[in-house]
Amino acid sequence: MIIKKNKTKIVATLGPVSRDEKIIEEMILSGATMFRINTSHNTPEEHAETIEKIRNVEKRLKTFIPVLVDLQGPKIRVGNLIEPIPLEPGKELVLEYGLEQTDPNIVPVDYKGVAEDVHVGECILLDDGKIKIEVTKKEGTKVHVKVLHGELLKPRKGINIPGGTKSVSAITERDVDFIKFAVDNGADYLALSFVRDKDDIMLAKKYLSHFGADIPIVAKIEKPEAVKNIESILDVVDAVMVARGDLGIELAPEKVPMVQKQIVDAAFAHRKTCIVATQMLESMIEEPIPTRAEASDVANAILDGADAVMLSGETAAGKYPVESVKMMAMIAHDVEQSNFVSYNLDLPMNPMYEPTPQAIAAAAVKMAKDLEAKAILAFTHTGYTPKLLSKLRPSVPVLAISDNEKTCRKLNLFWDMHPYQKDWDVVLNDELLKKIDKLLLEKTEYKKDDRVIIIGSIPNLITGRTNFVRVHRMCAF
Repeated sequence: MIIKKNKTKIVATLGPVSRDEKIIEEMILSGATMFRINTSHNTPEEHAETIEKIRNVEKRLKTFIPVLVDLQGPKIRVGNLIEPIPLEPGKELVLEYGLEQTDPNIVPVDYKGVAEDVHVGECILLDDGKIKIEVTKKEGTKVHVKVLHGELLKPRKGINIPGGTKSVSAITERDVDFIKFAVDNGADYLALSFVRDKDDIMLAKKYLSHFGADIPIVAKIEKPEAVKNIESILDVVDAVMVARGDLGIELAPEKVPMVQKQIVDAAFAHRKTCIVATQMLESMIEEPIPTRAEASDVANAILDGADAVMLSGETAAGKYPVESVKMMAMIAHDVEQSNFVSYNLDLPMNPMYEPTPQAIAAAAVKMAKDLEAKAILAFTHTGYTPKLLSKLRPSVPVLAISDNEKTCRKLNLFWDMHPYQKDWDVVLNDELLKKIDKLLLEKTEYKKDDRVIIIGSIPNLITGRTNFVRVHRMCAF
């Protein structure tokens, strides 16, 4: 089965409404290219079951679907409530550390230091700013607050305290457990929440190393410190996510659009993948179509240069998970067909990467344009060179041939990347060229006499270092 994909990748969060294999399959066929597991909710056992379902569907559809395990980090949340609490201005509440609500008059908060970190007169935001409360009094471990605005407080909603939790590690004990979970369950990416600087990334890598794995890390940029330190963070991380929910609370909302552009541009300069996330099609949690503003938001993220756009509550808990993916895919397709997307970028050499693969990637992009080739075919073991190709935004797809299944999955997050798993680590001779032609004629819409640009390494195609580029015209076999 040929699954048509947009250039822009779509990350869909799985949750109560979308953990069924049939829904997962429908979302993949509608355009989802990666699934996010949000460890802020549900149990490890439930998440393991979800990942198993993804793998079942992946195998059935003969495709590659990466799994992103998203760590909660030092996120403060409301505990589990007996039932949602109706709110109105002036209503008084009491906050206290706890995971479960046992007293209907007390709202549990899963942060032990809540009473120490807040001060009388300060305002606290909940549920991405939908609820605002003011601290009126503190009594031991209890924090008395008054509602300023908000309608309904639901369980497990986020809490933002002024000044945050600076003394708390970016990786909590709970996160360490889920890092091991990610390793044990074959996660393809690990998202680190509330990153402040590169030391947070290095700590996560230390834990991964301890558990015997090297999973690519996605730094979620949602704190002012991370924006300030974005260059050094990009030096050590594999990808970044513009997590606009908490970012729009930690920063003034009007600053988020330009910060988003700043992060996307920095990711380009560092050749790192960038995901734009949060509230992209928020109204589709309840409605079958998005607002026009939301459609424009998705389009502008793609025009900014995002490699991927992400759905959160829309696919995890909304009424229209499959429709949300379809809508995002349609918006992406429409943008990609326009004249406003920049292709064939001429990025300067980056000293953090080897010069030869960079030069060959740039040459392949130019050759594909000049010769009107249909695609660039890259042999790879680790995904190193295809990643460089992707950030140059070639006007043709990149077809990555790898002997490594996990590499194929990771590559499916990159812009206009199409991975194929083949054990072809041999010399590039007539026999191999016939295999290439057979693959392309069967698995793509390309035809006899179409040109493709091939890059790889000699003598070993896949496991060596990229050092050659070749123009190939397909023949019938």
